[in-house]
Amino acid sequence: MENSKTDQKLTEKIELSEPDKWVDSYGNYLYRCALARVRDPKLAEDIVQETFLAALQSRHSFGGHSSERAWLVGILKHKVIDYFRKNSREVPVETPEPFADEFEGVFDENGHWKGDETGPCQWDQDPGNLLERNEFWVALKRCLSRLPSRMANAFSLREIDDIGSKKICEVLNISTSNFWVLLHRARMQLRQCLEIQFFGTKFPEGKV
Repeated sequence: MENSKTDQKLTEKIELSEPDKWVDSYGNYLYRCALARVRDPKLAEDIVQETFLAALQSRHSFGGHSSERAWLVGILKHKVIDYFRKNSREVPVETPEPFADEFEGVFDENGHWKGDETGPCQWDQDPGNLLERNEFWVALKRCLSRLPSRMANAFSLREIDDIGSKKICEVLNISTSNFWVLLHRARMQLRQCLEIQFFGTKFPEGKV
């Protein structure tokens, strides 16, 4: 009997709450998600508003197989990708040539670098728990804001949204080789920044 009740819960579809409750329930979380990706408070607000509008228009197609928040985050990701794609058409493409000597032989055939594979000192903890912590979002946004926009966007799409390299190259209008160079440089710079900003000691006063 207990197993049948458990099976029933697993197969039950999730029902959406009333749309007028979405802002209070998910607004702050979605804003942090957007801000970490686009690093502009006003733009993040606009993307969240567009997310709620799109959710309102498509709520009847909600399948009920994921949580309400996960569904909204999925919509937000598409809005961010649309922004990156549009913005990339207006930004000159960086070429990988200036970095060629520095990174020659660094990547394997799958695009992974062959050197030190370790991350920040506490980076092996559950990423989901990290993303629930407001102070992590603040530190990540601050560190990403120090990167060139296309480099930060490449990192966000790959590491935050887990999008494939082919899709990212299409969205950002860059070559595969340029993508791996940008991602490697972003990882290295963010690793150092986050170790100071979040995992370790803060910058000295006046240096943040």
